[in-house]
Parts: sequence; structure tokens; C-alpha cells
Amino acid sequence: MGHHFLAYLYRLQFIKRWSLMRNTMSENVAEHTFHVALIAHSLCTISREIMGRDVNPDEVVTYALFHDATEVFTGDIPTPVKHHNSKILSNFREIESLAADRLLAMVPEPLQDTYRPLLLGKPENPHLAQILKAADLLDAYLKCVSEMSAGNKEFATARRQSEEKLRKLDMPEVEWFLTHLAPGFERTVDELTEDDHEL
Repeated sequence: MGHHFLAYLYRLQFIKRWSLMRNTMSENVAEHTFHVALIAHSLCTISREIMGRDVNPDEVVTYALFHDATEVFTGDIPTPVKHHNSKILSNFREIESLAADRLLAMVPEPLQDTYRPLLLGKPENPHLAQILKAADLLDAYLKCVSEMSAGNKEFATARRQSEEKLRKLDMPEVEWFLTHLAPGFERTVDELTEDDHEL
């Protein structure tokens, strides 16, 4: 088998997200991955600098970069489909595992020990794993906010559901993010620029 690992990961840019929804702005999995990495870094930094926890932002960012890597084979399965019932979810998890194995087989053997946990697992630190999950949910929430700010009511229910999931996490890092960093996503570039002048 060829070492086409990175070539496949670059193809995440062709995998569309939110396929069941009418979008004003299209989004692909590569963009989502970048956003999740940014948010995960922010949450981890908030956790370390404001909550005083001993966490490493670099570690969670590395996991974020690979958290949806298997979608290069599976595509992005919409949440209502994936979570329709436990049998579908269980089957999808098995497919994800097979896709991860396939990707790992493309990594040159001397590098596989590094990439195995990134493709097959999650951070060993449970708090980092929770931060990664929160970052994924926050990116979905921010997508909903952006779409609704553009007048797209299609995302109203998804926004409410995302907010409910985020509240259930009961994470002070998420609350801090929503209070201090998220509001800018509801503003136009002109409104953001006005705020810059006030600084």
C-alpha cells in the first residue's frame, strides 16, 4: 500500500458538511478541522490561564487536527442520521474504526506509533478529551450563529440544540468562551471594525 496518508487528508477539503441543510455559506471538513483546532486551543488556554488547570494546548490541537480524518472515506454523516438510533450509531462507529485502520496503514511504518493514537483514540487526559468534544460542538454552534446572522432561519433548531449540548457539558471554559469570544460571530465586518476603533 502506498504512503498516501497526507494526500488523503488534503482531500478533506472536498467533503461537504451540513448536507441536509440549506446553507448560505458552504463548509468543508478541512475548514471545520481548522476551526476546531483554533477553538480547542482557545478553550485549553482559558482552562490553563483563567481556571488554573495543568493542561497543554498543543496536545489538544494535535488531536483536533485528526478528529475527523476518517471522514475522507466515510463522508460527513449528518447528526440526525448518525444518532437516529443506537444500531445506526454503533454501525457507524465500526465504519469509523475501519476507516481509521485504513488511514493508519498508509502511514510509513516508522511513523505509525505517533499517528496511531491520533487516528484511533482521543487524548488520555479526560479533561483534554472533554475540551476537544466542546470545541467540536462550539464550531457547530458558531456555524449556526453565522448562518442565522445572515438571515438563514434553517439553522434555528440546530442552534438551540447546540446550545443545549454545550450547557450540558457544564464547563467553565465553555461559558467563558460564550461570554467573551462568541459574540463577535454575530457581527458584520463593519461592526467588528467599529469595535476595533474603540480599543
